[in-house]
Amino acid sequence: MTAGREPELAGQTVVVIGGSSGIGLETARRARTEGAAVILVGRDQGRLDRAASELGAERTAAFDATDDAALAGFFAGLADPVDHVMVTGGGPSYSAILQMDSDTVRRQLSGHATLMVAVARNAVGKVRPGGTLLFMGGADDRVVRGIGIFAAAAAALPPLTATLALEIAPIRVNLIAAGFVDTPLSATLLGTDLDKRRAELRSTLPIGRVVGPADIAALAVHLMTNTAITGETYNVDGGQRLVS
Repeated sequence: MTAGREPELAGQTVVVIGGSSGIGLETARRARTEGAAVILVGRDQGRLDRAASELGAERTAAFDATDDAALAGFFAGLADPVDHVMVTGGGPSYSAILQMDSDTVRRQLSGHATLMVAVARNAVGKVRPGGTLLFMGGADDRVVRGIGIFAAAAAALPPLTATLALEIAPIRVNLIAAGFVDTPLSATLLGTDLDKRRAELRSTLPIGRVVGPADIAALAVHLMTNTAITGETYNVDGGQRLVS
């Protein structure tokens, strides 16, 4: 926070689902810098405890957000209304479509959208009017060989975001569609190819560097504080769409 400037989220509470590492943790960190109390949600209590200790989080909750009953129980258990909920997700899965069984196709096509709807349903009455639901999606919805079902799943999220923004107004709903972000998850997915991917992006992206969690966090907090924005999708990929 700049010296002499009032914190933009003072007195507000931010819930970050997927808040123990990567984009979620960095967003929680920035929200704390802007004066917010944060509630961290994730699957691993140990990782949540370490993140909460680092940030001074108000509390944590360990459960699988794709479990409808657990998600509903978390929102029902909130003693006071919250102002913003951010939901980060796992990385993309690239598999040849014809190698997927029907259950895998259904899960990959609908999993992210189903979670968005479930969060929106449970947020009504728990998120203050004018507050934000902020979801993460993928910026790359190009149809190219080898990306499997990912393009179709990513393409569904912007219109879903806009529909939810109308359905649960005056709560606001926005989507950040990210390209490659240099996170621990990316390191896990790419393994020994991580440095190669970083070098490729530095040499090809218009911004001349790799997108990091802080880039996403900066936009996330802006979307929380700018109450004129709802139903929108923001691509954060360093200009990758322009050169791919």
